[in-house]
Amino acid sequence: MSTPFDRAPTAIDHTQLSFDSLGTPLHDVTFVIVDLETTGTRAGQSEITEIGAVKTRGGEVLGEFQSLVKPEQSVISPFVAQLTGITHAMVDDAPSIRSVLPSFLEFSIGCVLVAHNAPFDIGFLRSACERLDYHWPQPTVLDTVTLARRVVGRDEVRNHKLSTLAAHFGTQTSPDHRALSDARATGELLHHLLERFGGYGITTLEELATVRQAGWAKRQAKSHLAKGVPAEPGVYMFLDGTRRVLYIGKSGNMARRVRGYFNASENRGRMAEMITAAQEVSCLPCAHALEAEVREVRLIGELAPPYNRRSKNPERNSWIVLSDEEYPRLSVVRSRSALEKSPAPPLGPFRSRKSAQAVKELIDTLFPVKRCTAKITAANLSAHRPCVSSQVGQCGGPCAGVTDKAEYLETIADLFALLGGDFSSLRRLCTERMARLATETRYETAAEVRDSMRAALATAARAETVTALRAVPEIFAYAPGPEGGLDLAVIRHGKLAAASHSVSAQGLDESFHALRSTAEWVPAPEALPSDTDSLAEETRLLAHWLQTASLASAQGSWSLPRAGAAFHAQESGTIRLGDAV
Repeated sequence: MSTPFDRAPTAIDHTQLSFDSLGTPLHDVTFVIVDLETTGTRAGQSEITEIGAVKTRGGEVLGEFQSLVKPEQSVISPFVAQLTGITHAMVDDAPSIRSVLPSFLEFSIGCVLVAHNAPFDIGFLRSACERLDYHWPQPTVLDTVTLARRVVGRDEVRNHKLSTLAAHFGTQTSPDHRALSDARATGELLHHLLERFGGYGITTLEELATVRQAGWAKRQAKSHLAKGVPAEPGVYMFLDGTRRVLYIGKSGNMARRVRGYFNASENRGRMAEMITAAQEVSCLPCAHALEAEVREVRLIGELAPPYNRRSKNPERNSWIVLSDEEYPRLSVVRSRSALEKSPAPPLGPFRSRKSAQAVKELIDTLFPVKRCTAKITAANLSAHRPCVSSQVGQCGGPCAGVTDKAEYLETIADLFALLGGDFSSLRRLCTERMARLATETRYETAAEVRDSMRAALATAARAETVTALRAVPEIFAYAPGPEGGLDLAVIRHGKLAAASHSVSAQGLDESFHALRSTAEWVPAPEALPSDTDSLAEETRLLAHWLQTASLASAQGSWSLPRAGAAFHAQESGTIRLGDAV
């Protein structure tokens, strides 16, 4: 029977098997299926609020464990409370993790731990043990997400979330973001998956541990392609038999990174397909990791390799613009011509149209701007009838009775200010709306407002950073290298013009002088928003690197917007990290 997965070779000698070498039958394995509820997503920063676990063997439930946990430092946000149903009042009298964790460890001792997205749950448990100085028993761990991906294809389910898989297999318990219910549903899912694996001859725990993503064996057979790859910073390219570039990556140590593509830890389906087609690895050594990042972005933008997703097709970025008409309205666009016609600066770029649309809808809600697509002019104004949205106060301008063009533009003056870079009105209106929604216990809607506001502010900050950096004719900067020495860079109008590495700080001026003489000439940027071209990501990379650079000097002044410390160009031309602005 053909299998949708591969099995790693084992050290068992199949010519003369003993009973001990046959492995542990899955029906004899005791599983503890665990699920946690937490105050956040980061182990070590967020805390556990509930532990639920189910102990099973051979399909029979042997016991259950459930306890709420009182966080010691974290707070339960309204969003998490709405999602899980666990409030501060519920955990106020609950025991702390210091008391609950030993009981759970005793409950699960000697068992195989199972969780859906196991790195999350096991990561929290291990982190809690480390913090409290409890012994972590290093149990065998199975992840039902990984197992499901091996035997349940996308032709059966749209994704491998617990709720989706539970509905697909018809589990008796439906997951509801409470620990014990989700653990019960995961336990049922596990046994459905084990039945699937049994159909492919996987009947022991040891065999289950050897299951690898389809294509793993073929990747192993191609491991010779990693030979000869230098252990230094640079860009590596996987090529097919016609020397067409399939995939481009970068690393501070190309040899180590390329070897990783042939290990079992690489479980991305696209990469398995790419490695199968690859016949050669070509490398471009770089002076340091920053240059490697920049070269990667440039090459992906130029060559558009089929197996790269990021850094390609910058023209697919989305923008929010005002339409060029008598009563302007907001719209989400991608074309450069629409940016040129906008009567106000565009807001963007957004990395997805969905994100841009969410921000546009938020702004439409907060400001009295026209929302309907009808193009209204002085000639057809008398014949215009208010749209349906105006009946619930969701369309401004003529639909709301504002028929004078000058008056309409005055009512959306704050919107023009927002697009011009003044986000004070957006923050104020969003804060008011979130407070109102919270009083109505509409926490999910309030969270959507918060997320859209953050997306707008983050997008504007990125664009401002790119614009500010591109205005500087030349910057010399250096930072400590990860293995000693100094990484040097010459940046001109937001592009990396030259890069090198110096083993010491002595003769730094001479090194920069030599580097400058060979640096690439970079013209001044155009007037249009800089993120409309393919190198905007390069400018953002450089800005991020400059935030950690030890020292930089520039021709012209530049202030990098960010929280806390900032760069400041003084009269001497020196920019130092952390100077007061």
